[in-house]
Amino acid sequence: MEKNKKAIAVLSGGLDSVVASSVYVKDYDIHAITFDYGQKSVKYEIKASKRVCETLGFKHTIIDLPWLSKLGNSALTCEEELPLIDPDDLDNKSVCDNSASKVWVPGRNIVFTAIATSFAEDEGASIIIVGWDKEEAATFPDNSKEFLESFNQVLDIGSTVNVEIKAPAIDLDKKEIVKLGYTVNAPMELSYSCYRGNKQHCGICESCLRRKRAFKTAGINDPTDYLE
Repeated sequence: MEKNKKAIAVLSGGLDSVVASSVYVKDYDIHAITFDYGQKSVKYEIKASKRVCETLGFKHTIIDLPWLSKLGNSALTCEEELPLIDPDDLDNKSVCDNSASKVWVPGRNIVFTAIATSFAEDEGASIIIVGWDKEEAATFPDNSKEFLESFNQVLDIGSTVNVEIKAPAIDLDKKEIVKLGYTVNAPMELSYSCYRGNKQHCGICESCLRRKRAFKTAGINDPTDYLE
């Protein structure tokens, strides 16, 4: 039976967005949107997103943004080498700021959330679900609580419908996200986090390192198949 409340989920197929979407699966009819902006990992992000949507019963739409890959010089979307950091430096802000600057995609979350707003207005959705979290916010300002609050203020003024962005992991680090995912039975085993875009998680990019650490420190079995 169709649920009364509708939601739009920005679903990359990664750990954060999969857990965030799973929080609302019981109460909302969710339409997930996944973006292809020329990222190295797009093939497996889309594959993961499709599997998550099939498992959770979401409608799924893939949106192509070919122009976004041509802006900036992100190592996620061009031939630049992806930055590598030592696992011991995951909490070193200087090192991580430098790494983040090399994978930054100009305006990415602003664009994604604006498009999600269009879908929400069209479909009468009352919330937009995103995977923004405290650990990512340390180096990516478009994951921060301030960004969330500001964007919701923009929607209050600029949208003709009553829609709110929900980020259930906004105050959580990756370890806490894994614990939340376990609690809400999120299909974390289907998620894909690697920057490199191989079938298996590389195990050495910063995203993989954070994923590894999260499962280990949460004390929850890591279902991920890593190359290293």
